Amino acid sequence: MQALKSDPLGAPFSAGTGRASVNVPAGACDCHVHVYDSRYAAVSGARLTPPDASVADYRLLQRRTGTDRVVFVTPSTYGADNGAMREALAAFGDRARGVTVIDEQTDPAELRALHDIGVRGIRFNLSLGAHPPAASLRPMAERIAPQGWHLQLLAPPDTLLALAPVLRDLPVALVFDHFGRIAPADAGRHAAHALVLDLLCEGRAWVKLSGGYIVSPTHRTDDAALDALARSYLQAAPHRVVWGSDWPHATASAGRHPMPDDAVQVDALARWCGDEETLHRVLVDNPAALYGFTPAGPVSLS
Repeated sequence: MQALKSDPLGAPFSAGTGRASVNVPAGACDCHVHVYDSRYAAVSGARLTPPDASVADYRLLQRRTGTDRVVFVTPSTYGADNGAMREALAAFGDRARGVTVIDEQTDPAELRALHDIGVRGIRFNLSLGAHPPAASLRPMAERIAPQGWHLQLLAPPDTLLALAPVLRDLPVALVFDHFGRIAPADAGRHAAHALVLDLLCEGRAWVKLSGGYIVSPTHRTDDAALDALARSYLQAAPHRVVWGSDWPHATASAGRHPMPDDAVQVDALARWCGDEETLHRVLVDNPAALYGFTPAGPVSLS
């Protein structure tokens, strides 16, 4: 993996001013990004209400990470209002895909319209209490199955275990974000880690190496304790792993930990992958398969 010269480049909501030290391949995809826009109201009880973080801000970050493609995920802040995510998809065109949030009022026509603008999955967040209820997991999966979408799940390890029979029998693919919410110390020890590995190996699930600083006990992007956890997924099912920056790091804006350096996050991914072939698979081939991107074209970061 060819090293790049560090340049003084900054981007909002990201520590550091240098480029990633590895040259990522053309078509590299950041599979977990949020945009925030105060024109859209936060839902009642939203735990994270970060400052505005725009598409223009994110394009500055791409100069540092080298990524070309992006997956915008509607954050919990807005509930099922996908307006900010829709605008981000329109700004990026075919180089972007979306993961949306739906509720009982989202009808089939709306699902088709979302698919037409690039949405390929829904997010189901069980880490913020009991809403949406776990009992709606399968009904939601059945609603999106005709679209060929996946269900992205964020849930604590014990919740994953409680849902194991349901997760093994869903009619759609699963995507676990933020390392499956498994703490590094629980790799190889917690039954939820074994469950995620089983679902990956069975071809029923994917995992995002995103938000490592969230599950890390030190909340650092370069925490060596993440290495074994990341490699457990890569060694078990390298064809079912994608990566995401989790920009703009809403938990850092809320003061829960230092602001991550996203170039360092890319460097950590390269270390976990260990070789160019695996890095290409995680950044290009796997996102293309999961989100339906066309073959990679030339990168433009201007």
